[in-house]
Amino acid sequence: MATSVVTIASPSGLTKFRETDLEGTKIAVDATSGTIHAIVIDNTANAAEAEYLKLWDAASGSVTVGTTAPDWVFKIPAAVKRTIVFNEGVAYATALTAACVTTAGTAGTTNPTASVVVEIIFET
Repeated sequence: MATSVVTIASPSGLTKFRETDLEGTKIAVDATSGTIHAIVIDNTANAAEAEYLKLWDAASGSVTVGTTAPDWVFKIPAAVKRTIVFNEGVAYATALTAACVTTAGTAGTTNPTASVVVEIIFET
C-alpha cells in the first residue's frame, strides 16, 4: 500500500490523492470539506471479481467499514479501469474517507484479491 497526495499546478487548487492498493481498511483522503472532480479506479489486477469503492463524507475516525453507511458506492467490474468525471463536482461537507471491498452497500469488509489503484481529484 502506498498513498500519495500531490497538488496539481494547473488548474489551480486541485489535489490528487493516489492509493496503489486500496483495501477494506478505511483511509483518509481529505480532512476538510471539498469537492470531488474525478475518480480513477483501476481494477485490472482482479480478473474475476468486481470491487466497490466506498466513500464517506466523514472523518476517518467516524467511519467503521462494514457498519457505517457510505455516502457513495462505485462498482468497478473485474479487469476494468474506469474514470468517473463530475463536470460540476460533488461536494462533501465534513471530510472524505475511502475504502475498497468486494461487497456493495453498507456491509462487507473483505479486501480485494489483488491491488486496486484509486485516484481522486478534489479541491478543498
